[in-house]
Amino acid sequence: MTLQKKATIVSSATATLLIVIKLFIGLLSGSVAVLASAIDSVLDLIVSAFNYFAIAKAEQPANQTFNYGKGKIEALAAVIEGTIICMSGLFIFYTALKKALYPEALYPEALSHVSSSIIVMLISFILTLALVAFLNYVAKKTHSMVVKSDALHYKTDVLSNGAILLSLLAIHATGFEMIDAIMGVIISLYIIYSAYELIKDGVYILLDASLEKEIVQKIQSIILDEKEISDFHNLKTRKSANTHFVDVHLVFSPGISLLRAHYAGDKIEEKIKELSPEAEWVINAHLDPYDDSEINSPLHVKED
Repeated sequence: MTLQKKATIVSSATATLLIVIKLFIGLLSGSVAVLASAIDSVLDLIVSAFNYFAIAKAEQPANQTFNYGKGKIEALAAVIEGTIICMSGLFIFYTALKKALYPEALYPEALSHVSSSIIVMLISFILTLALVAFLNYVAKKTHSMVVKSDALHYKTDVLSNGAILLSLLAIHATGFEMIDAIMGVIISLYIIYSAYELIKDGVYILLDASLEKEIVQKIQSIILDEKEISDFHNLKTRKSANTHFVDVHLVFSPGISLLRAHYAGDKIEEKIKELSPEAEWVINAHLDPYDDSEINSPLHVKED
């Protein structure tokens, strides 16, 4: 079993444990913040299970139908995960506003078990913090977008659980229950913002956005540093799962031998791969004996 799959199993187990604890205390105490956190944990479990499926599919090798593999399933999973998180954020926002406007309609007994709520949120905070540390480790080691998204998702849980814990402590000290609704609104807005970031990153990959600007600049520098190269054009990059794709036309002098040009191209490819050794690279370098950038430009239109 790969490290990515193990990470999703650990996430699922943690989410299940937190669901049981939060639902029990949330229903007992009547805290909107605790119940909102419980609902978020339910969604965490669904997302972690889906992520396991996504990783399993993304790891399948390329075939005759999917020549470039199924790595983009990870980006699709990130978009779906972000959408689910956004929906949960909207629900929390609605619930918090409802409690602020009609507190007696939701929980007539108010927060009668604040101490229990504080204990459960403290447990949740510690468990989630440990899970985020583990997921960040896996994300850095594997460069998996699904695990990275999961880590970011649970990071928002750490912050929201910390905020809930502070609000419960404030309620315990002051007796002002409206803090619960106010904190619910703040948490929901942060969750929605985090969801937007996840969706944006996933959509960028699905639309074949280029690699990070810094990496593209380093690739350009590597090409220009090769003494056999006189110029280059049509540099295109994209990413799918843990694979980086690079296409480029390298311009040589007309008299260079194919052996020397091929050797120079190999050196460039090896240096590019060193930019991110943990990632897989698919580099397609076209060797040109002269500058044909105008002919091969994507903007060039052939006239009849």
